[in-house]
Amino acid sequence: MIQEYLNTIEKFVVVGDRVLIKPRDMETHTRSGLVLPASVKEKEEIQSGYILKTGPGYPIPNMEVDEAWKSHDDTKYIGMQASEGDLAIFLKSRAHEIEFENEKYLIVPHSAILLLIRDEMEA
Repeated sequence: MIQEYLNTIEKFVVVGDRVLIKPRDMETHTRSGLVLPASVKEKEEIQSGYILKTGPGYPIPNMEVDEAWKSHDDTKYIGMQASEGDLAIFLKSRAHEIEFENEKYLIVPHSAILLLIRDEMEA
C-alpha cells in the first residue's frame, strides 16, 4: 500500500524533525454498526496515517571552533523513532495538510506523534 505513494513523492525532502504521512481513512462505522457522521470525525483530536518519509531528525549545535578551512555543511542530527512504513497516531491539531497530484498528505512534527505501530516483519 505504501509503495504506490512513494513513487509520486520521491523528490520530496522532509526537513528537520518532521515526517510526511499519508492519512488513513477513518472508520465511518463503529464495531456495533453505528454510523458516525462527518462532524464527529472532524472533532476528533487524534488521527492516524502511514509514514512515507522522515526528516533527518533534531539538529544539534556544532560545538567545535569555527575555522575558515572547515566545511560548514556538517550539521549533525539526533535521529527520530519514526521510520518509513510505521503507522502513526498523532495530534491532528499539529498536522499541516498539503495536496500533491490530487492526493492529501500531512506534514507532522515528530513531537506530535503519540504512538507508532511497526510491523516487525518489515523492520
